Amino acid sequence: MVGKPIIRGTRLTVDYVLNRLGHGSTIDELVEEYEGLTSDDFQSCLIFASKAISEVDFVPLAVS
Repeated sequence: MVGKPIIRGTRLTVDYVLNRLGHGSTIDELVEEYEGLTSDDFQSCLIFASKAISEVDFVPLAVS
């Protein structure tokens, strides 16, 4: 996946999962859609993202 972080044993990128969650999918929907994965796998994506941005001093949320 070109070096992007993924959910273990899959080709699902953290970016893809966060995008789905951001557009309204729920963790329960994703668990149902991707057989073999658990809610912990998707919660790990959220933890990864949180740690990744915790080291950033400035994150623009909108272009003004």
